[in-house]
Amino acid sequence: MEMEPYKNENGTKQIKKLEMDVIQKITGQFGKYQLGLCLLLFLIKFFVAFHQMAIIFLAPKFSYTCPDTGAETCPCDNPVYDRTLFTRSIIMEWNLICNRRWLTSFTQTIFQLGVLLGSVFFGMASDRFGRRRPLLVAVVVQLVTGVAAAYVPDYWSFTFLRFLVGASVGGTMVVSFVIVMEFVGTQYRDIISAVYQVPFNLGHMLLPVLGYFFRDYSDFQLSISIPSVILLSFFIFVPETPRWLIAVKRTDDAIPILERVAKVNKRPTENIRADIEAYQASLQSNQLKKGTMLDLFRTPNIRKNILAMSYNWLACSYCFYGVSQYVGQLSGNAFINVAAGASVTLLGTLLSIPLMRIIGRRTIVIIFSFICSFCLFLVAVVPEGIGSVICASVGQVASFIVFVVVYLYCTELFPTVVRNAAVGVCSMTARVGSMIAPFVIDLGPVASWMPPVGFAILPLIAGCVTFVLPETKGCELMTTIEQGEQFGKKEQRNTSTKQ
Repeated sequence: MEMEPYKNENGTKQIKKLEMDVIQKITGQFGKYQLGLCLLLFLIKFFVAFHQMAIIFLAPKFSYTCPDTGAETCPCDNPVYDRTLFTRSIIMEWNLICNRRWLTSFTQTIFQLGVLLGSVFFGMASDRFGRRRPLLVAVVVQLVTGVAAAYVPDYWSFTFLRFLVGASVGGTMVVSFVIVMEFVGTQYRDIISAVYQVPFNLGHMLLPVLGYFFRDYSDFQLSISIPSVILLSFFIFVPETPRWLIAVKRTDDAIPILERVAKVNKRPTENIRADIEAYQASLQSNQLKKGTMLDLFRTPNIRKNILAMSYNWLACSYCFYGVSQYVGQLSGNAFINVAAGASVTLLGTLLSIPLMRIIGRRTIVIIFSFICSFCLFLVAVVPEGIGSVICASVGQVASFIVFVVVYLYCTELFPTVVRNAAVGVCSMTARVGSMIAPFVIDLGPVASWMPPVGFAILPLIAGCVTFVLPETKGCELMTTIEQGEQFGKKEQRNTSTKQ
């Protein structure tokens, strides 16, 4: 499907042609510059995985003995912990047992709240102030607060710093992805958006290695935080995106960046200024302005798209994190279990790459949402054992494939002036899903079928909701609110006429 015209047909065709020439033909679809930038920004996802999954080894399974009773009983004022596997965890450090046990889950909930708020804040900030500056702020905050969390003496200070780490993680995650998508050409957006998730999977797989060698929670926290010093290289190597600069009428700042990219990719640079100025002039007639989160809800078509897309993010995050934790309750070696779970998600990422090359975004989301839901309904009726584990694992892979695809789908569905705000809002709803999931797992003691059924319902609804969204595969990235509002409408009108 081609990008739809809006209001003035001639004007739209001109913008489309110029956008192809200026943004993609100047820089190329994917050259040496884009490759280097992607490899650099992909490093972020290692630390996203480290911090999001860190609670597994910050607060691992434990046992203790109460001196008064000689058993694991409550209340217990001076517990003696089994330090055979882990020498010190946050549970041991602050005695998070008995009536304080809920504080272990609370610190992770607060972390996810930080990711939620950080996604929105940094998403809006990068639409308003550019992609680069908010990304740099998030990187510095992540490094400083991550290291500080290893040294604080009390639980509440630790939890507050984890909140700030979460906010920075949300910021780096959202902004880096948009930067990548705005530099990469249409032909490679699908495969790059999938490969972008691979470092997360590798970071998840590396986490048990760090947990194995650093059995003290403070040392472990340092091991996942100090290496992020490498992200400070962004101050030197990560530029502002030309798409954003053009969108906010900073043409003179965009031209040198485009010239540098073109030179690295060995493409002609002679007519860059003339083409960019012509494109900028064409945008002037459409009253291009900076967008805000409110712009996502002002017009009916964009409002429908953001609501449907947000629900998809909520459902796949809720399902993926919930099912991952649900499967992780199985007995066995903690390090092997975590590595095996990470390997399953890597399989989903690699499978999504050929799928996105041959199938539309909407089709993939619909099919795998239904597959995920079906497998989890099966878990509710299949006797516990290898069969239920296989069904749950397939559901987990399906939900992660949806997660990979909706990242790209959301980026393609909204115009430049509100793209980061849209990704931020969707990421926020995804965090809500991951915050709800643990409460669903707690329904297990009530009835064994309740958790899998609870996880199955939301992706089933998500598959149905996705039918209202337009397909974006092969479309050029939109720039203005007007383009975003008209996107998909022509297809709908033509479909109605044929019927």
